[in-house]
Amino acid sequence: MLSTGLPQGAVPKLERPGPLRERVYEALLELITTRALQPGQHLVESELAGHLGVSRQPVREALQRLNTEGWVDLRPAQGAFVHEPTEEEADQLLTVRTLLEAEAARLAAANTGTAGITALEELCAKGEQAVADGEVDLVVATNAAFHAKVMELAGNVVLAELAGQVDRRVRWYYTPVARQRGKQSWIEHRRLIAAIAERDERGATEIMRAHTEHTRETYHRRERDA
Repeated sequence: MLSTGLPQGAVPKLERPGPLRERVYEALLELITTRALQPGQHLVESELAGHLGVSRQPVREALQRLNTEGWVDLRPAQGAFVHEPTEEEADQLLTVRTLLEAEAARLAAANTGTAGITALEELCAKGEQAVADGEVDLVVATNAAFHAKVMELAGNVVLAELAGQVDRRVRWYYTPVARQRGKQSWIEHRRLIAAIAERDERGATEIMRAHTEHTRETYHRRERDA
């Protein structure tokens, strides 16, 4: 078996146009974020290049960039490995996420109109169906889209930029607990929509804070509950 061990159909098509090194970087980052490439997994340049249909040079450049950003560890005489986040790293990021998203929920409750509520309800219905169908990847993607929509409805550009900086890592940490969070996560989303629709800023803040804390707690106990 290849060291990269990519599941069948997991390799994304490289989008065109755009610099090749950027497209390879985005493809590898997506594979890491979705855990098609698992934490601790050995990344062999030649094998990744073969999967992506490119030469080794853009793969090498992408791995160096991913190392700088903390997604990949480059070990002397051993090669590249997907970074294995510590519990402290995960805790710090998910705590920051709670702060950002709680404020976004408050602002969304103050600013959101009928169209925004409808958009949230549609995403929630899509997420609920994905849970029922056992489509974990779709659950993760729809969860990210739901939270991104709340952030958009908040109407604060700076807050959105800060949230964007942690979004992919949130997805990375959420993927292994998506099945455990399951239906309950979307029940909490429904409560949040109701608070936003009622323009209940305090209620929306508290619901979002509790919601993101539940995800953080589930991540920390994931191995015990597995």
